[in-house]
Amino acid sequence: MKMENPTPIQWQFSERAQQLQSSVIREILKVTVRPEVISFAGGLPSPATFPVERMRAAHDKVLSEQGKVALQYGTTDGYLPLREWIAASLSTGGARISPDQVLMVSGSQQGLDLLAKVLIDEGSKVLVETPSYLGALQAFSVYRPQFLSVPTDDHGLLPEEVAPLGKGARLLYALPNFQNPTGRTLSVERRAALVETCARLGLPLIEDDPYGALSYRGEPLPKMLTMNPEGVIYMGSFSKVLTPGIRLGYVVAPVPLIRKLEQAKQAADLHTSQLTQMVVYETIKDGFLDEHIPTIRKLYADQCEAMLAALQEYFPSSASWTRPEGGMFIWITLPRHIDSMQLLDEAIAQNVAFVPGAPFYANEIEKNTLRLSFVTVPPEKIREGVQKLGALIAKKL
Repeated sequence: MKMENPTPIQWQFSERAQQLQSSVIREILKVTVRPEVISFAGGLPSPATFPVERMRAAHDKVLSEQGKVALQYGTTDGYLPLREWIAASLSTGGARISPDQVLMVSGSQQGLDLLAKVLIDEGSKVLVETPSYLGALQAFSVYRPQFLSVPTDDHGLLPEEVAPLGKGARLLYALPNFQNPTGRTLSVERRAALVETCARLGLPLIEDDPYGALSYRGEPLPKMLTMNPEGVIYMGSFSKVLTPGIRLGYVVAPVPLIRKLEQAKQAADLHTSQLTQMVVYETIKDGFLDEHIPTIRKLYADQCEAMLAALQEYFPSSASWTRPEGGMFIWITLPRHIDSMQLLDEAIAQNVAFVPGAPFYANEIEKNTLRLSFVTVPPEKIREGVQKLGALIAKKL
C-alpha cells in the first residue's frame, strides 16, 4: 500500500559527511570512458597485464576443491596461507615478519581508512609529502587532521625536514617507490635517514608501496619496514601486480596496532572476501609473480619511454617533468602562470585527459602541475595526446 502525501525527508548529514568530496580523478574518469578520449588520467593498470586465464583456473580449482570453505565467512585478519606467504616474502635476514603482523584489507584504500580511524583524532598532526597521494589525503581528511606538508625535491621527501614538523604528530605517510603522483623514488640513504628520524621522534611511519615491484630494471630498493619493523607500517597491494578488480591489499604492522585495526575492520566489513583471498593465494603460491611481473615491467618501461620521447619533442622548454625508474606516472611542472585545471577543460575539448596537480597538495597548492599516466595508452596514442597537450601549453606562453 502506497502512502499518500508523505512528508519529504530533510536529510541531516553529519558534519563528517558534509565535508566529503568526490575524487577529482574519479570524476575525470567519467569523461574518459568515451572511446575517442586519449586518457592519461587514471592510475589504472594496463588490462593487457591481467592474468585472466591463470585466475580463471585458480577460481575453478578453489571452488571445486574447497568451495564450501571459500564461500563461507572468513576470519577478520585474513586467509592464513596468504598471510604466511606475505610474511615470508617481506622477511629478511635482519627482520622476520610474522603472519600475525599481517591484516588483509579490501584494497589499500580500506587500509588507509582503517589506519586513519585508529590513529587520527580531530586536529591531530599528520605529515605528508608535497605533493602526496590523493587517495590518502581523502581517507585522512574524513577524520579532520592538521596536515603538515614535508618539503620534497626532485629526489623525493627530504628527511631532514621531518624533525622540525614531527613533534607530537600521529604519523608520517610516504610512498618511497615511484611515488603517486610524481614517479619519484627515495634513495637508500634517504630511506635510512627517514627511518632513523621517525624512530628518534617516536613517529609512526606509513610506507605505502603499491608500485615497488614495478622497477623497470628489476632492482627493487630495500623496504623501510625491514629497517625498523616496530616503527614502520607497511602497505601492499595485489592491484598493480595481478588486477585491481579483486580489491585485495594488506597492512603489515606491530601486533598491537594490527589488533586495533582488526577491531576497526570488524565494524567496517567483518572480513575481506574469503574466495578472493583463496584464489589469489592459489594464483601466486607457486612463484607465478616471478614470471609475471617482468612482463609488466617491460610493457610499462616501453610506454614510459614513448611518453618521455613525446614530451621532449612536443612540450615547450619552459616545462619540466620527472623521469621515473618504475611505476606508472610522470609529473609535469608548467610555467607558474598556467593553471592546469583550466588546461584540462581545453584538453578534454580535444579529447585528451589528465589529472591536474592541485588535488595532490595538502597545503600550498601548485596549480601549474599535472600528472600523466602512460600505462594504458599505446605509443602512437601517447604521441598524439602529448602533441595536443604541447600545442595547448604553447598557446599560453
